[in-house]
Amino acid sequence: MTERIVLAYSGGLDTSVAIGWISEATGAEVIAVAVDVGQGGEDLETIRQRALDCGAVEAYVADARDEFAEQYCMPTLKANGLYMDAYPLVSAISRPVIVRHLVAAARQFGASTVAHGCTGKGNDQVRFEVGIQTLGPDLKCIAPVRDLALTRDKAIEYAERHELPIVTTKKNPFSIDQNVWGRAVETGFLEDIWNGPTKDVYDYSDDPAFPPAPDVVTVTFDQGVPTALDGRSLSALQIIEEMNRRAGAQGIGRIDIVEDRLVGIKSREIYEAPGAMALMTAHRELENVTLEREQARFKKTVDQRWTEIVYDGQWFSPLKKNLDTFVDETQKYVSGDIRMEMHGGRATVQGRRSDTGLYDFSLATYDEGDAFDQSSARGFIDIFGLSSKVATERDERVAGDVDSLADVAQLSNES
Repeated sequence: MTERIVLAYSGGLDTSVAIGWISEATGAEVIAVAVDVGQGGEDLETIRQRALDCGAVEAYVADARDEFAEQYCMPTLKANGLYMDAYPLVSAISRPVIVRHLVAAARQFGASTVAHGCTGKGNDQVRFEVGIQTLGPDLKCIAPVRDLALTRDKAIEYAERHELPIVTTKKNPFSIDQNVWGRAVETGFLEDIWNGPTKDVYDYSDDPAFPPAPDVVTVTFDQGVPTALDGRSLSALQIIEEMNRRAGAQGIGRIDIVEDRLVGIKSREIYEAPGAMALMTAHRELENVTLEREQARFKKTVDQRWTEIVYDGQWFSPLKKNLDTFVDETQKYVSGDIRMEMHGGRATVQGRRSDTGLYDFSLATYDEGDAFDQSSARGFIDIFGLSSKVATERDERVAGDVDSLADVAQLSNES
């Protein structure tokens, strides 16, 4: 039986050429797998037909937009997933859902190997291969660009020679990866970190310097998950899409950072995530209202570790599952409404309300109705500062003993 290889297929030049390239290099039949995570562009049937026209023996396409929004974007929101306090894991969280479909296709079509289009310098090769090893330990992995020396020049020459049904002459100056959670842009002149991004870098957001009128939105959450906008019940996917439009029109969610890649390289990255960043602002503020202080402090540590694990390609790891359990437990009371004004690149919280919140007006107010017993504060302060007070007294006592010994030694020397 001829060996079969499943290829993560985008419909672009490199993965289209990779179908024939892999077949010639290995003698295997190629099954192309395209997964829609809200990246836009061509419809799945067009991509499927192109894969077949480029030599794939089968083409598997999956509309995973709702799956991605509900099972990957929402857990990221609950964990406030921001790598280096800036990057909302746009690409990192899309790889696990793609991996799931790659492994499913390998099982369905009897493939022994999975191929992806990553280079040897990025994070995605790790995310794909660690995920594949975890879900399909018996499967092998290859990367045509990395393992079979498929360069872009070779890809263009191959496509022209074989008259493949793809455009081969235009070269985008950037490397772009996008989905419904956001958009990642790198390479080209952006590799000089002194260069500022030009207008053509952006697509999901408008220039925040020229915003339309302020847009006030109320986001309703149920246990950490947004369920409605301005009182309209919507699916997770619909909420992200609408917030992308509305926050994007205000220029929200533009990110420009020098990022620490897993492979040890520092890389300049431009991200656009208007919906994700606006929703994260709302979610974090609702947590401020509903989480107990020590719980909130510790959750920040868990959120950071969760983010690092996901960034490093360990979505399916035991530790990630354990941290999910903690995060989900903290979200039990994260329900309510957050009102934000979106304008000129900023999402600013204006109002909060929650039936499960910990804000008590009668304890917080300084006016009539104050229920806080201020007489208890003095004793609390005495106890709260006691350990520091005792330590300071110790320091002064020891310092005094040292000074006394020094005086005695000086008198002895003089005599």
